[in-house]
Amino acid sequence: MATASAVPAGPPMLRAVSGQTQPDQGRLAARAARGDVRAFEELYRLNVGRIYALCLRMSGNPSLAEELVQESFVRAWQKVGSFRGASAFSTWLHRVAVNVVLGHQRRTDRRVARVSAPLDDAVPERTVPTAHPGETIDLERAIGGLPEGARTVFILHDVEGFLHHEISGLTGIAVGTSKAQLHRARKLLRKALKP
Repeated sequence: MATASAVPAGPPMLRAVSGQTQPDQGRLAARAARGDVRAFEELYRLNVGRIYALCLRMSGNPSLAEELVQESFVRAWQKVGSFRGASAFSTWLHRVAVNVVLGHQRRTDRRVARVSAPLDDAVPERTVPTAHPGETIDLERAIGGLPEGARTVFILHDVEGFLHHEISGLTGIAVGTSKAQLHRARKLLRKALKP
């Protein structure tokens, strides 16, 4: 009589998740680190949607998000050998993408600062689009309308679950600034989403 342990587990690269089989991303990453392009292509297919959503939320711009996704996967291909398996590959890739987006924002901020000297210390506000009577504004559009700093902190904290000290380390801002930006983002979102 066959026992449960005698049931074959399936191919070694697959594991069961909610009744479906999913490739083991850790093993795929190890193969990719050895130069296996097909393994990396599979990692791309498994993660591109999630990474695009992250880049879109953080940038607020669909075409820029596409560029950031590509840059994230190029960076991941270059650094896949540094993935040690201490966390899930998707978590490691998420961190790579966050760093790519934040790096892009820093480069853009420096470029803008060099090109235009500010007239005063006031930071120009991006206005959050308002809905016409009878229309509702969706959350994604409202988040996209937040000023860059507030949007970044809101996404990292409330959407992605980073703590303020982690956001500080990622973005280079003070913990207090992170808390202030989160408060500002929430206040602007409440105003934008008010019926």
